[in-house]
Amino acid sequence: MSVNSAATLLINGKWQEGNGNFDVLDPATLDVIGQAADGDRDDAAAALDAACAAFDGWRSAGAERRGDLLRQAAAGIRARAESLASLLTSENGKPLAESRGELLGSARMLEWSAEQGRRADGRVTPASGSGPGLVLKSPVGPALAITPWNFPASMLIRKVGLALAAGVPLIVKPAEQTPLIAAELIGIVNDAGLPPGVLQCVTTSRPAEVAGALLADERLRKVSFTGSTEVGLGLVRGTENHLRRISLELGGHSPAIVFPDADVPAAAAGVAAAKFFNAGQSCIAINRLYVHREVRDEFLELLERKVAALRLGHGSASGTTTGPLIDRAGLAKVERHVEDAVSRGATVMLGGRRWEPADPALAGAFYEPTILTGADDGMRITHEETFGPVLPVYSFDTDEEAIARANRTDYGLAAYVFSGGLARTWNAVERLNFGVIGVNEPGPVRPELPFGGMKNSGQEREGGAEGIEAYLETKAVSIRF
Repeated sequence: MSVNSAATLLINGKWQEGNGNFDVLDPATLDVIGQAADGDRDDAAAALDAACAAFDGWRSAGAERRGDLLRQAAAGIRARAESLASLLTSENGKPLAESRGELLGSARMLEWSAEQGRRADGRVTPASGSGPGLVLKSPVGPALAITPWNFPASMLIRKVGLALAAGVPLIVKPAEQTPLIAAELIGIVNDAGLPPGVLQCVTTSRPAEVAGALLADERLRKVSFTGSTEVGLGLVRGTENHLRRISLELGGHSPAIVFPDADVPAAAAGVAAAKFFNAGQSCIAINRLYVHREVRDEFLELLERKVAALRLGHGSASGTTTGPLIDRAGLAKVERHVEDAVSRGATVMLGGRRWEPADPALAGAFYEPTILTGADDGMRITHEETFGPVLPVYSFDTDEEAIARANRTDYGLAAYVFSGGLARTWNAVERLNFGVIGVNEPGPVRPELPFGGMKNSGQEREGGAEGIEAYLETKAVSIRF
């Protein structure tokens, strides 16, 4: 597949064009960087037909063979990391360094998935009077992966690796903002030697139509979705005619707590990294920062220096640390949250407005990295996910207060703890109701750890030893001799 072609539909092993195309934009300049095939319900049906036809052969291929192909795909990503990073930056807007890191992390995820496929085994239970029992694991069946624009490589590859390792044929519906990097990565994995129909790509500007056609077909046995909570809840409600397995990685509203015994300089650096990575457009970005009054002034002084050093610009430009928001709708939401917070008594410590670049070519939706002090629990930003480079700061006096306020949300994806005390840290980790917790760690996502949330942040997990379970069914076999 080439980004110079609009043949971004991979169906039954062949790249195809659609009945129409749609433009793909660079969010920093709003220039058209390519076109993608605008898949429709007929393309979706053809992809599912092919996946169903490939299922028996792929599940029988064996874990070792499937793992070998995934490792070859990981090597393919590494070999093309620079050109892929350039494409990812052009399509998503994030700085090149972040794009490189995301792609190398994707290669690691494929390698981890390859090993997990060999461990997806069952067990033999102790024999009763009549005979033994078996617990068997089997692939769930043809699956659909719906992937997001904010991490269009890593979120896609995490699903692809685990599904294929489990013996599950997968149809990928990438985000319409970032179909080109998705098609390139799917091409690399497919070219590692997959049989036709095992991995397929349906790009579209009409996601509801394509997803709806697949969801209406009972042959689709699994959906893995990363995106908004609103859409995820809709997927759950849409299972009224027949049940299927659904993995959901949804929105977040991540708290970070800086306790008085924290290494303050390290905590300031960690908070800046965890918040402003990808311009704050991350489901695990810090949304609320709770700082103990004892260290508040020192911490904010250091944090302000870190954030003030960030440099806005095109992601491919030297020195850029922060790219644009994905679109004007994202920018408008950020502005609404800041305006509401200021109207309710918050103070803009740094930033707080659109960034107006000197270069007229940078026509995208840029917003200055922003720190708000004096935030309180009545502000919209305290309860709604901002998905942008704005960090509200709250003060607290006791551990109990900080943990209770951190938990006061409908979301439960990620949280951060900065502390030098083992007992205090363990107490916080035990009591925080979040699926991913970073302890003095701004990047708590690793292939070997399960990723996912509680409450309205989702269900099931991706990654870790638990990740492959989302693509396996469990059979109990009772034997009488």
